[in-house]
Amino acid sequence: MTAPKRDLAQEITARIIAQLEHGVRPWRKPWNAAHCDGRIVLPLRANGVAYRGINVLLLWMTAVANGYASPFWLTFRQAREHGAHVRKGERGTTIVYYGQQTRTSVGDEGAEEQESFRFLKGYTVFSADQIEGLDDAWHPRPTPPAPVERLDRCETFFTALPADVRHGGGQAYYAIGSDHIQLPPIEAFESVETYYSTRAHETCHWTRHPSRLDRDFGRKRWGDEGYAVEELVAELGASYMGAQLDLPDLHIEDHASYIASWLRVLNNDRKAIFTAAARAQEAVDLLHRLAGTTAEPGVEGDTEPLAA
Repeated sequence: MTAPKRDLAQEITARIIAQLEHGVRPWRKPWNAAHCDGRIVLPLRANGVAYRGINVLLLWMTAVANGYASPFWLTFRQAREHGAHVRKGERGTTIVYYGQQTRTSVGDEGAEEQESFRFLKGYTVFSADQIEGLDDAWHPRPTPPAPVERLDRCETFFTALPADVRHGGGQAYYAIGSDHIQLPPIEAFESVETYYSTRAHETCHWTRHPSRLDRDFGRKRWGDEGYAVEELVAELGASYMGAQLDLPDLHIEDHASYIASWLRVLNNDRKAIFTAAARAQEAVDLLHRLAGTTAEPGVEGDTEPLAA
């Protein structure tokens, strides 16, 4: 039995829609390893020629999701041709090739007619970061960045917290298992403000640990309702801290990544926004206590969810 023909255009569209429906703009993040040398890097073929069109988007999506830093992408065969090999267990990224062919048909009067048509073909590539045996030329190092002028008020607040914060790589997250916050280097962010705004967001997540506020909202897996509410708490908390630290409200704009998920939560539970706002305030209050600072006093009762 012949396998059904793949509809690559539909697969790619579905992949993008799936991430957007989680609220993730997968091609967008407030940091980029290339900012360390002042340039935005297009994905490159093995011969150094830049990819174009939809393939740029697809490869950026994969690089953002996995924290790949190298701009180079090779096929399995190209890796072998360079004396290297794809690491066992690595998954490739499907990209596309648009081609044009001509076919001959016979017209109504028996004359041959030439007809040109375009076709879409998929093939798989791997980031140089997924390949072992490549030399350093495949992993260009950015030039040392100019020193970033840090914001004293933010440094004072965040360094006073007992959080384990590690810098490096291309991803920002809070790992509850190891109880640490991971951030790209400050030099990799679009601005110093987006660094502190992202740090505020991940620090709010840090308060969910069982040894602190023990917050999970019934979260079972990535993207479920509990996950969406936790992200909303972190976004609101980052906004509260941003206002107190005199930061522009960049984080919600740059991470409008969960809007679709939030909408589902808010449509399903009219009290969800009140609960999220209360838990965000609770998180910020804890951070101020741990930092030995004092937040602006609120009005009694303004941090609890409304009754049904």
